[in-house]
Amino acid sequence: MLNRIDWTGTQPPKATEKGIWGWMFFDWAAQPFFTVVTTFIFGPYFVSRLTDDSVSAQTTWSNMATISSVIIALLSPVLGSIADQSGARKPWIAFFAVIKIASLFGLWFAAPGSPVLYPVIFMILASISAEFSIVFNDSMMPRLVAKHEVGKLSNTAWGLGYLGGMIVLVAVVTLLAASPESGKTILGLDPLFGLDPRSGQDARITGPISAVWYLIFILPMFFFTPDVGRGLPFGTAIRAGLRELRNTLGELKERRGILKFLIARMIYQDGVNGLLILGGVFAAGMFGWATIEIGLYGIILNVVAIFGCLIAGRIDKGVGSKVTVVISLTMLLLATIGIISTGPGYTLFGLMALPTADSGGLFGTAAEKAYILYGLLIGLAFGPVQASSRSYLARSVSLEEAGRYFGIYALSGRATSFMATLLFSLTTYLSGSPRLGMATLILFLAGGLALLVRTPYPADRA
Repeated sequence: MLNRIDWTGTQPPKATEKGIWGWMFFDWAAQPFFTVVTTFIFGPYFVSRLTDDSVSAQTTWSNMATISSVIIALLSPVLGSIADQSGARKPWIAFFAVIKIASLFGLWFAAPGSPVLYPVIFMILASISAEFSIVFNDSMMPRLVAKHEVGKLSNTAWGLGYLGGMIVLVAVVTLLAASPESGKTILGLDPLFGLDPRSGQDARITGPISAVWYLIFILPMFFFTPDVGRGLPFGTAIRAGLRELRNTLGELKERRGILKFLIARMIYQDGVNGLLILGGVFAAGMFGWATIEIGLYGIILNVVAIFGCLIAGRIDKGVGSKVTVVISLTMLLLATIGIISTGPGYTLFGLMALPTADSGGLFGTAAEKAYILYGLLIGLAFGPVQASSRSYLARSVSLEEAGRYFGIYALSGRATSFMATLLFSLTTYLSGSPRLGMATLILFLAGGLALLVRTPYPADRA
């Protein structure tokens, strides 16, 4: 696929094919953390098995995401601006990789009945390190290919990330995750390494596995992908970066298209983050899914997500990033409405009755099957909505300002993302209903979509 990239365009190529693959492998390396730890394995384990109070655990997990989001929102623009002044991105990625890897290894000690404080701290450190690394990696993208190719590059990298996440998830579900009752995996085998599912070892191992995977597969980026040359000394770069950030925030008043895009993305990304963080947790609470069911659900979504990104890459190149994001947000809205409208014996808020009988085995009720169908829409859309948002900005800024604008882009993705998880927590706590908590995500997805429709494309266009 990439060996056919047309390098003609408004800017000359700055990277070899090996360098481009090295950059894309960052997504491959990073995705298992989000797939098996945050969304499908460790997160649901934290909610359903680490403690006896699943509602309180859902609130704690949401609060963890809120704290992480606030830290990411405050520091990402600062780091992006400093990176523009200090030049090289790879040293920053290496620094945060050390923190992320060490924190993921710490999740192994989150045994049932142990204090929740420590895994919460490890998750916060791993989450902010992962997101800060993404800021620096994303800011390298505009220098790799011509502008008309960044949408295809971004979606291909995102799809590659889902493939990596799916491979790890499949390995966990088939070889490591076992039924607490039988002690056997879905293949009828004993778990590898003698893992004990009754003590949560099959879920806790996802932290160290994601750490090792990340360590191995970020190496091609370090070896082959070109970096910006060194700029100012570190101390000088900090002062210059803070000054440049202040100037950039001031100039956004004049660059109204970019400002409108960033605000729209800030709103709808809240909803996207909420779906990613809370979707698996919500299913675990509603249906009592264990690691195997959650893992299979995640595999289905990731398979669909790979094809979604490949299709979106072609749509993005053909009609642009904005249309791709609008289509994706519409699909996410429909999926969210479907999910919150489904319960035992019904879907679409009771307009469609479903059989309540359980056929036995995995996903045995009609409501569970309906949930999976809505999940397919999420799988198709949540990769492209993020990948094409990334290319939307890359097409709208110059190379010299990529670092600070991608820092602000990270801010727009996190500045109010605590609002989605916080609103979920408050609504769930006050009502006792996670379903009402999930319904609040519609406000963010619909509001961001409405503003994006009125945003120019590219965003720097008058």
